Amino acid sequence: MKKASAGLLLYRRAAGGLQVMLVHPGGPYWARKDLGAWSIPKGEIEPGEEPLAAARREFEEETGARVEGEFVPLEPVRLRSGKLIQAWAVRADFDPAALRSNQFTMEWPPRSGEQRSFPEADRAGWFGIDEAREKIHPGQAPLLDSLLVRLRDGGASE
Repeated sequence: MKKASAGLLLYRRAAGGLQVMLVHPGGPYWARKDLGAWSIPKGEIEPGEEPLAAARREFEEETGARVEGEFVPLEPVRLRSGKLIQAWAVRADFDPAALRSNQFTMEWPPRSGEQRSFPEADRAGWFGIDEAREKIHPGQAPLLDSLLVRLRDGGASE
């Protein structure tokens, strides 16, 4: 069975229009990547865990913040790998400077035998929809479209 992930897509209205909050993955493999590398805060759903609970847990683990509000389900997306991402949009604010991500450990440099710790997310940012389309991992881009549909159809609070 393919793994499933759950995450939250924060959005807000700003002077320039609608913005979404994305995180950049930490670690050496992503250090020099920008376009197509950003993501919604998300992670694997644990066995027996409700997907929305997993999304909220993962958001807190990756950002250090809890978010409250109306969680509006977005259309799930399936990546080329087969992984399913379930996501919820929520109107909320978050200060990217307040990012406090959990850490993961990996051997670095490769074959060195040394273990190093890296943040799961090394930065966060707010982006307009057009810029977010360039920044977000291509497999997650349909989540932006789903958000726009929900906002247009009144399924999410303006």
